[in-house]
Amino acid sequence: PKKPPPGGHTVTVSFPHHSHNLSSVTEPLGKIPSHGSRASLLGGSFDPAFRRRTGGFRAREGYSNVAPAAHTPRMYVPNTHWTWSFAIVTLIQTIVTLGLECYIFANFQIQELPNDSPASKTIPTFLALYGFGFLYELVLVYDALRMKNTIQIIGLCICNVGLLIYGAVQVNQIRDAVSTLAYMHMIDPIVWVQSEPFLIIIPCIVALGTFLMVFVAYKLYDEFAWTIYKHISADLQMKRRYLTYQIYIALLKFDFFFFLGFTVQFLVLVSSLKMDTEFALTVAAIPVTIIILVCGAWFVRRETTTGMIIIILLFFAAMAYFCFKLFRMYSPETYSWYLPARPSMTFFAIITIVLIVITIINACICVHNFNRGLKPHINRKKNKEAEKTNTELTSNLTQVPSRMMID
Repeated sequence: PKKPPPGGHTVTVSFPHHSHNLSSVTEPLGKIPSHGSRASLLGGSFDPAFRRRTGGFRAREGYSNVAPAAHTPRMYVPNTHWTWSFAIVTLIQTIVTLGLECYIFANFQIQELPNDSPASKTIPTFLALYGFGFLYELVLVYDALRMKNTIQIIGLCICNVGLLIYGAVQVNQIRDAVSTLAYMHMIDPIVWVQSEPFLIIIPCIVALGTFLMVFVAYKLYDEFAWTIYKHISADLQMKRRYLTYQIYIALLKFDFFFFLGFTVQFLVLVSSLKMDTEFALTVAAIPVTIIILVCGAWFVRRETTTGMIIIILLFFAAMAYFCFKLFRMYSPETYSWYLPARPSMTFFAIITIVLIVITIINACICVHNFNRGLKPHINRKKNKEAEKTNTELTSNLTQVPSRMMID
């Protein structure tokens, strides 16, 4: 060993070298000067044999360094090939369809003479409602991709089929409206000749978009299935409960669109000429319906049985309302009021009734699944906030050292 400088002594430790010779080797680490040495007053001199060991407490104990969490964007952005494909298909379909609808609407408005005929409101209402349907579908696409909701993806494909049917229905209704206005000399019949090709192209584009959406949805099903497996685990019963919950939430979103579509047509095409009590009640029903749908989603997330029972009863009342409207549309006393929009309103009323029935069934199943362990899985945001409060020490203590260090 190296001799210590005057006035001090050397402290030696033994540690194993990573070599074939596992014998202990004594090496000087540093000088500890004595109190009697004048050099100690100046701090002593540096010993070149001193070796500082790399790493700190975490390295000596065998814990691996945990990198800080990557910054996640506040707004969701598709991050896989198939999520981008689904978003792009629906976006292109919406842009092309809205462009054609805007041309038809502008051509109609330019050539129509001012009048108060119900037929003059038919074309703007149909085109505006159809355009809103595609925009609302685009919002649901973003929401489904963000939540990785396979059920909502499938529902969007079915909804696109509904928009395809509605696009085919509006061709005949717009033709009848133009014929009525032309008979009244309020519009040039050439408008129909100019608009008919575009009205036929729109269902063809929607049909192509539906085919592509179904194909991409099949790919997304496999992609999102792994996410659901990681989120819910392999418990088959829990996966079924979570599936029922997803169906229920998706149905609420589609209920809103079809109820709103029926109500707008009723207000614009039927009740606009007679401001009676029914008109006021229909207007008041719009915000009430939104509140009911929001509460329906909130109660199922909180597993509030009483609230869900009230929501189910309100769904029965809504179903009775649409059945009543459907009866009045074909009743001999009142059918003439609904003639300008009876085919499209019938389409919306039937789909809404079917959706309400399915929603009631799923709501009952969701109530049956209350207090069975699903609530922590659907309230993920709170769980994530709790995870953020964990300190570095608590997260590190859960790790097992990769090797045992003996100093």
